[in-house]
Amino acid sequence: MSPNHEAPAQRPLRLGRPIAIVVVVAVLSTVIGLAVRAHDYHQVVSWTDAQELPTVQLAPVSGKADSHAMTLPGRIDAWISAPIHARVSGYLKSWDKDIGSTVNAGDTLGIIDTPELDQQFDQAKAVLVRAKASQHLAQITSQRWQHLLSSNSVSKQEADEKSGEAEVAAANVLSAQADVDRLAALESFKHITAPFSGTVTSRNTDIGDLISSTSESSPALFTVADTSKMRLYVRIPQGYAASIKPGMTVDLSVLEHPGQTYKATLIGSSGSVNQESGALLAQFEAPNPNGELLPGDYAEVSLPITVNTHVTTVPSTVLIFRAAGPQVAVLGADNRVQLRNVHIGMDLGDSLEIDHGLQPGDRIIDHPPDSLSQGDKVQLASAATPAKSTQAQPKQG
Repeated sequence: MSPNHEAPAQRPLRLGRPIAIVVVVAVLSTVIGLAVRAHDYHQVVSWTDAQELPTVQLAPVSGKADSHAMTLPGRIDAWISAPIHARVSGYLKSWDKDIGSTVNAGDTLGIIDTPELDQQFDQAKAVLVRAKASQHLAQITSQRWQHLLSSNSVSKQEADEKSGEAEVAAANVLSAQADVDRLAALESFKHITAPFSGTVTSRNTDIGDLISSTSESSPALFTVADTSKMRLYVRIPQGYAASIKPGMTVDLSVLEHPGQTYKATLIGSSGSVNQESGALLAQFEAPNPNGELLPGDYAEVSLPITVNTHVTTVPSTVLIFRAAGPQVAVLGADNRVQLRNVHIGMDLGDSLEIDHGLQPGDRIIDHPPDSLSQGDKVQLASAATPAKSTQAQPKQG
């Protein structure tokens, strides 16, 4: 190689492509980071908005039916119950029947000692004997004077006077006899008797007690009740008075016999609605051959009634009490609250029958918050998603 020969020139290094790749990667990383941060920001905003919406749940609404059973309180009374008071004054000499005793009509419950009445009765009988003697003498005298009148031995005036005295004597006998009969009837009241067959449910006297027949405040000496069948009284709300039909049968239960059901048949109703209670009083007959039903029992009565198709049964927890009156919160199609003014047809305790203000298919909010207002947007509990802290917070860095 000659010294004058020049070496070939070296190619410049190609650094542009790596730099471009680095720049592109940096730009992409920045874009991805911004997108991730924007996504996290939107997640935080959505989570915050969701937390601000009240979460509600829907109340179960009973389906419509032509009829159903309604439970009402009832009162059981004896078929016949007679408080027995004294008709004569005196002292109780003895009593023969105590509470729980079974008696027949005419059985003696007790005897009253009446010394004053006995004396009056003896005196009245003596007066009657004297009146009869006077009548006998007056009749004989009248007859004699009539014979004397026929022979013109006496005047007609004198004969008429004797005839009048005989008539007065006869009237005195009738008066004395009536007095004796009256006192004899009172004497019969010395024996306190059962007016009908039944059970003695109370005895409010004892031997030696002073008994007055003239005091209105005196308690009944005995009470006899016929419990072979019972009367069941039920107050029917006005809205269901039309369900009371002749011959209808109801089921009843009492506390002392849990799980046991008795039958009762309608025998009549008051035919009017009480202005104070707003209810119709219905009377049922319940057979009681074994004496299991007791007078004065509280009964739960299952009454079959016809359902108004406009009535909706909802839990009592849906009700809102405010100045506008009772209201119910209904969830609209856009999940916004509609407050409806409603009328309670029947308060059944745990549930309410609403006969005005609700429509079929309404979504009713159960346990509505106190702050709930018209048009508020809410979310259903089943649609609410649980919050996750890792997704709710934006990434750091």
